[in-house]
Amino acid sequence: MSDASKYYLPGGTSADGPYELAVTPESAGWGHSGLRILTLEPGAAHSLATGDSEFLVLPLSGGCTVTVDGQVFELDGRDGVFGEVTDFAYLPPASRSLISTASGGTFALPSARTERGGLPARYGSKEEVPVELRGAGNCSRQVHNYCLPGTFEAEQLLVCEVLTPGGNWSSYPPHKHDEARTDEHGRPVESELEEIYYFQVAGEGGFAYQRVYGRPERPIDVLAEVRSGDAVLIPHGWHGPSVAAPGYDLYYLNVMAGPGQDRAWLICDDPAHGWVRSMWESQDVDARLPFGGGEKR
Repeated sequence: MSDASKYYLPGGTSADGPYELAVTPESAGWGHSGLRILTLEPGAAHSLATGDSEFLVLPLSGGCTVTVDGQVFELDGRDGVFGEVTDFAYLPPASRSLISTASGGTFALPSARTERGGLPARYGSKEEVPVELRGAGNCSRQVHNYCLPGTFEAEQLLVCEVLTPGGNWSSYPPHKHDEARTDEHGRPVESELEEIYYFQVAGEGGFAYQRVYGRPERPIDVLAEVRSGDAVLIPHGWHGPSVAAPGYDLYYLNVMAGPGQDRAWLICDDPAHGWVRSMWESQDVDARLPFGGGEKR
């Protein structure tokens, strides 16, 4: 089996029961990260047992009601991923929840296996989601930092989404986070995280490209043409760029988790390409940003 066929999951090829995409630690062959994509018709409901993992309920389109541990969270959701940020719900391990929707919608259920479980079920307000405009020029993109250190407390789960205007490159320069490393002073400089990319592309026939590559001692080689509903698994290695074809805006959801108990997101640029960041100092952010009429916050 080639790396591309192992780590690139075309839409529909990893469906399981009610989920149009179901990535678990077992199916991915790793230890922690997971993602399920659930579409519900108007008036439908879905029961979810979290088991040994913590989850988010993150609307991609539509809204829903989440009932968990005797609490009820009303998620307004959104019309689609290229609009504004959404509110969301956090589900702790060893909980049972019911996701119901009057209007129908599609919901991402990112997850992380964890041995801890002391956090309660909680509501995440969209007003508190940091919106970041990252990069400049044709490397401009918009990042919604839902569940990262400093933005929302979780045990080990890390979740953000990235919107890239057509013709731009994001996840660039290529970077990695596949080993826990410290500098000469003992300060952490890289964390070990497994990552899932889930894609949606605006426009009929829209497409993009995702690159993943490794090192001689730890090879991996993926160059995938991705379309709406596709996913790419990144167990290790440099990843990027994510290239949005001209005329087609690109969305991807990032789900990360790893063995480290400090829940850190520390990346290392490919030294061959890290210099690209210096170009941004003399360039403006793409005028097409932000998406959805929102503001950076």
